Amino acid sequence: MSWLAFVQLLDSALPVGAFSHSFGLETLVQEGRIRDAGELRAFVRAMLWHAWSTTDALAVKASYVYGASGEWERVFELDRLLHAQRIAPETREGMVRIGRRLLSLVTRLHPRLDWEPLAGAVAAGRTPGAFPTVFGFATYRMCIPLAQAAEGYLYTCVAGAANAALRLMSIGQTEAQAVIAELASDIRDAWRAASGLDPFDYRACAPLADAAMLRHETLYSRLFMS
Repeated sequence: MSWLAFVQLLDSALPVGAFSHSFGLETLVQEGRIRDAGELRAFVRAMLWHAWSTTDALAVKASYVYGASGEWERVFELDRLLHAQRIAPETREGMVRIGRRLLSLVTRLHPRLDWEPLAGAVAAGRTPGAFPTVFGFATYRMCIPLAQAAEGYLYTCVAGAANAALRLMSIGQTEAQAVIAELASDIRDAWRAASGLDPFDYRACAPLADAAMLRHETLYSRLFMS
């Protein structure tokens, strides 16, 4: 399959609903904890190293580890575990909405690919179908190499945070793009550091972000769903 099909998955304009979520960033901006591009970069770098690469990227990896042997129930088990351990309800529900919209989209864009058993498991309620799981399943079916898939997923996380910041903070588009560019090497290095982990050895240490996600629903005014 053309590499452009993979690039399409990374497009921030992909209609899966990710644009509506800040995953706690809105809380931190409103509370004055993130005020400029430098603080935004530091926050995103921390999330990249201590959460996204060591949890979500391993969910992407799961399809590659277990898909070849047909052990899809292991992928679904990990999907359920990660879903249950996302502390904030808004985040938990948001990741599932994005994942299911992505699954619906890719099945229409690439009908010749085999979207089972994930599509059936999601429809039957046997697995939530959260975004990283669906993304990993899609890239596996599209024959995208694991390293590219994982780094691509992490890129969507970084770019999503930068795009959310454009609507929340007094930073320009050039500053936001600079944050993404400056973190490109971190994306590569964070994945290399996490790539040797078994998917079930996932871990995260982002208490500030977790608390911000929980407090988001209590904000007086909100632009984002999470």
